[in-house]
Amino acid sequence: MSETKVSKNPQPSASAQSPAQPKILYLGDIHGSRVDLRKRLGVGVEIDVVGSPFKALARLAHNPYDALYVDAKYFSKAVELGRLLQNDRLLQEMPDGVVLLDSQNTILWGNGRLQEWSRLDQVVGENFYHVLGSPEILGPDFCPFHTALATHQRSASTLRCADNRYYRLHAAPLLEDDAKGLLKGTSSETVAPEHLIVTIHDISDEVMQQQKLAAIHQASTELADLTTEEVANLTVAERIELLKENILHCTQDILQLDVVEIRMLDQSTGILEPLLSTGMEPDAEERQLQSGAEGYGVTGFVAATGKSYLCENITEDPLYLEGAKGARSSLTVPLLLHEQVVGTLNVESSEPNAFTESDLQFLELFARNVATALNTLELLAAEKASTAAASVEAIHSAVARPVDEVLNDAVNVLERYIGHAPDVVERLQRILKNTRDIKRVIQKVGQTMAPSKALLSCALETRPLVAGKRILVIDADASVRSAAHELLERYHAIVETAHDGNEATYMVRNLDADDNYDVIIADIRLPDMNGYELFLKLREITNHVPLVLMTGFGYDPGHTILKARQAGVNTILYKPFRLDQLVSTIEEMVEREQGKNA
Repeated sequence: MSETKVSKNPQPSASAQSPAQPKILYLGDIHGSRVDLRKRLGVGVEIDVVGSPFKALARLAHNPYDALYVDAKYFSKAVELGRLLQNDRLLQEMPDGVVLLDSQNTILWGNGRLQEWSRLDQVVGENFYHVLGSPEILGPDFCPFHTALATHQRSASTLRCADNRYYRLHAAPLLEDDAKGLLKGTSSETVAPEHLIVTIHDISDEVMQQQKLAAIHQASTELADLTTEEVANLTVAERIELLKENILHCTQDILQLDVVEIRMLDQSTGILEPLLSTGMEPDAEERQLQSGAEGYGVTGFVAATGKSYLCENITEDPLYLEGAKGARSSLTVPLLLHEQVVGTLNVESSEPNAFTESDLQFLELFARNVATALNTLELLAAEKASTAAASVEAIHSAVARPVDEVLNDAVNVLERYIGHAPDVVERLQRILKNTRDIKRVIQKVGQTMAPSKALLSCALETRPLVAGKRILVIDADASVRSAAHELLERYHAIVETAHDGNEATYMVRNLDADDNYDVIIADIRLPDMNGYELFLKLREITNHVPLVLMTGFGYDPGHTILKARQAGVNTILYKPFRLDQLVSTIEEMVEREQGKNA
């Protein structure tokens, strides 16, 4: 039997051996006869025999050898071993962990990353799960290593460790050629794998982000859950206290924020009046602030500009005024209602760089719900309407646009995450669903507030073809969007709005699978496209495009109406139009669509 010598080492004679026995790693047939290396090298040589390059790599990783010998018939495996040794240097530079496991989940080799994460001096020879502190396996595969070895296919799972770290691992079996077939020179056969290559990716930051997103969603839902029974018999002061308790519960227990300050903006004086404060220094709570880009800290700046402000390190920020003791970073967002600043929401942390751009984005969504809830309570307490029916309309008109803005913001954020973070996309889709549910709840609460006699006194005729129908109105003019709510919601339609064509496509694309708009009403000239172009874009998303175009009388330079009619848009509504014309147009569209589905 011949042999191939891969690494050279002087051959010691029996008379010139060093006190320590030379160690030789031999890659060859572990079932056949050994090459008699001892006759060549002397009897005082320790020889380890392995039958695969993977085992050879594992031995080389944590044992000192003086030489490596490879049987000539194992030359292809020697080449494979050489490649493994060469790739070892590349794998050491990877940010992810890479380990070689045997069938008992013992680590035979690693690129060092797992050793860093576990803070152990040595991980080779240890059980993989023990190194990570026996983590909880979250799935989808609860036995990923066993599955990969048994099926010869890759498997994946997610681990949660005791230190609140999360790892996503992928296990791939190493399929080795049958040694007997190799020795006989015949075609090789695949045998059951004995080794796995496992990659480990630290996803802790991603999971933390998902948890924050879930907390924002939960907080917003609970904050808006204000029923008639809870507020009907309360005074104005008691209603404010109820809302403050809800906000503190959401921010402290759900969002895990210990320092919170909310101030309301007096539109006539510009003074920012404290509404609630927790974790702030007494001097900061009593500080007189007003809307202003300079001289009134971050809170004054946000109130004046309507822009959120992320203060990553307060020691380096000229705008910051001391709020919480020991604070190192802060995040302040405006409370917006109808795009008007009605107050500010400020949170602070004792850690520098505690807040990210994502935190800012989602806190803005939460702040919109705070503003909506505040305004709802204000309307309930103000008693401006002379009848219950008038109060219901006031609540609808006040709440509809802010909720639409939440929907618009959510779909715009969602479009940015699509293709990058599926879990974040799922959470945002839940925000959309629950915001729409909140809107329905507000409508139902408003209807239950009004006594039946008051509703009957309005003598508003019922329009069953409009009631319960979902209608999307697209117009850059805020007054048109507001009017759509005011005119159509009195007939119990579900109205949503968009500012332009792209936003409209986002709204359509992010409806639940079983939902659709019964009627879509769009201005023929939108800021980013015309009505015909909008129709084409919507048709790429769904076959159901019940589009009504609104236009004024006059010359149509782009022949948009003609193109739209040729494409199948048959309903044109000419401005200015009366309410009965609008309602009749919607009814005709609904009847037409029902006829198609009959």
